[in-house]
Amino acid sequence: MNPVTDPRKMSSTFDLPRHVGIIMDGNGRWAASRSLPRFEGHRRGVEAVRRTVRAAADLGISYLTLYSFSSENWSRPPQEVADLMGLLKRFIRNDLAELHQSNVRVRVIGSREGLSADLNGLLNEAEELTHANTGLTLVIAFNYGARQEIADAARQLAARALRGEIDVKDIDTEAISASLYTAGIPDPDLVIRTSGEQRLSNFLMWQCAYAEFVFLPVHWPDFDRAALDAALEQYGARERRFGGLATRSKAMTGS
Repeated sequence: MNPVTDPRKMSSTFDLPRHVGIIMDGNGRWAASRSLPRFEGHRRGVEAVRRTVRAAADLGISYLTLYSFSSENWSRPPQEVADLMGLLKRFIRNDLAELHQSNVRVRVIGSREGLSADLNGLLNEAEELTHANTGLTLVIAFNYGARQEIADAARQLAARALRGEIDVKDIDTEAISASLYTAGIPDPDLVIRTSGEQRLSNFLMWQCAYAEFVFLPVHWPDFDRAALDAALEQYGARERRFGGLATRSKAMTGS
């Protein structure tokens, strides 16, 4: 068995990231390169989600955050937005039972304001059904924007200060982290972006302060276990310093 695809061998070679975030990019370009409608790219992207969730669970990754729909995506053509909403609803209806059976816990981050009642109901159902599961935590960033998240946290802390629940001097990085949508979720160790783009696009900006980034040229519908393994290999070859110095062995090689 290839050591890259054997999770036991991989974990003995280097530490796996506890939390992987993925910016799933390239559905439209995948479709355009094949003269297919954008919807087909999004549909095939859902299949890539299924593959990736299974692979992450098999590897023993604890948290997987998928950037499924940003707060800026509402500006896309109405038909494309409707198609994306339909795919999300279908994914939850069709896959929730399997996720639950596989001990996957689902958590949704992002604003729920303005969402339709049926979509809100599905998101709540996914979280409530799986809340006691102890395997992979699948975090769905839906209607999510990092700047909005930080602004919401600031308003929440300001309101608490006005009510006298906290003192202004107590508003530190830990207080801010505890007020974000991701409260209780560890920061990402690794962020993967597909399709060759090299930017965060308003994804977990606070939480990614010390994350490692891997940018892959593959479009999201083609993302598979081999692509995930390649990203994990890149991650495993790096030394995370968190603002400190390299270890002696790294420093001697000029890293």
